[in-house]
Amino acid sequence: MAAVEKYLKPEVIRQISRLDLRAQFIVKGFMQGLHASPFHGFSVEFSEHRKYTQGDNPQDIDWLVYAKTDKYYVKKFEAETNITGYLAMDLSGSMAYRYQKELSKFEYATCIAAALCYLMVHQQDPVGLVTFGEKIIDVLPPKSKRQQIGNVLSHLARLKPRAKTDIATSLIQLAAMLRHSSLVMIFSDLLVDPEPVLAAMRRLKHGGHEVIVFHVLDQAEVDFPFDGLVELRDPETHERIQVDADGFRKDYLKAIGEFRETYKRECAKSRIDYLPLHTGMPFDKALMEYLLSRRHMG
Repeated sequence: MAAVEKYLKPEVIRQISRLDLRAQFIVKGFMQGLHASPFHGFSVEFSEHRKYTQGDNPQDIDWLVYAKTDKYYVKKFEAETNITGYLAMDLSGSMAYRYQKELSKFEYATCIAAALCYLMVHQQDPVGLVTFGEKIIDVLPPKSKRQQIGNVLSHLARLKPRAKTDIATSLIQLAAMLRHSSLVMIFSDLLVDPEPVLAAMRRLKHGGHEVIVFHVLDQAEVDFPFDGLVELRDPETHERIQVDADGFRKDYLKAIGEFRETYKRECAKSRIDYLPLHTGMPFDKALMEYLLSRRHMG
């Protein structure tokens, strides 16, 4: 398992400069990890399952998968069509932040998005890319052909976080743009007022889309490893404040904990999949969330 874990560590992936190789490394490590775990077998046929939803026949529940995941899944039937996925990338300036970890929030998110692109195309699912700042900046239409991996990855590799952000407006634009039920995978640090963002996510959900939120923070934003007098800078307004880290730590950790908890609670209420991540975490957690929450809509 040690070799597998190596593939999934951000500090190892950082040493690989090309995004396509990063993505292949992550997917390879992830699949090997599945084979070496109680999920063996499940990894081969995960695409044949989807979450149990109201209206499904309880007799179709796969109890073997329930035993492994503690969640209800039903076997998917041939008539059910493939799902179209959109990787929605936040280009806000704050995504460029890195403390001591090897990857910035944006690089970390890009690695996950690239790996998910591989997984989706290998399952013949069309996947597209949407980038946004204060509004949607760019859209790469979804395709399921193998060359789409190259299209998406070369686009991702050129992206730089630069913009001010308005996540809610961008997601509302996206909801208006999508014509068919899709799987929307949002990559953002969500460092704005949660209320409008949650309302926009609910709008996507009510439009018949599946939504997965990959909430990416820097490990330092989660752990607050600072001491003494530190200067904090807002990456979008460039405003600077000095704080006494030791006096500030307790309040900060409480606030960031409540911030993540708000998203967790509100997303759960709306049946939106929410995954809190930080840049020190292995990548397999994010990919597993995709597999477990993925649902084929007929």
